[in-house]
Amino acid sequence: MINIENHIGKIVVSENYLRELVENTVTNCFGVADVCNVSTLSSAIAAITGKCLDKSKGVDIYLDKKDNLIIDLHITVAYGTNINAVSKSISHKVRFAVEESIGVPVHQVNVFIDDMNC
Repeated sequence: MINIENHIGKIVVSENYLRELVENTVTNCFGVADVCNVSTLSSAIAAITGKCLDKSKGVDIYLDKKDNLIIDLHITVAYGTNINAVSKSISHKVRFAVEESIGVPVHQVNVFIDDMNC
């Protein structure tokens, strides 16, 4: 939960809403094939089957000790795309979508490329 207080009052944004917003933003970016799971068991199954499970686990949203909003993303990119360009594009789009939606500045967006879709 993220609490925002201003001169009008208090707004509470659920982590589930933010996760869905970020996941939808990421999956609509060029070059992104999927959002991956980061748990050990699911990663092992994904390696065997070649598919990511439980997509919501690939989006981590948290506040650090100074209450800065940090977003970690674990994705699969499409084969033949420029990984640097894709990661920069994702970072900018996610930052814009979250800041525009809830009005809270995003301190950091970390993009982890876990796999490449052939």
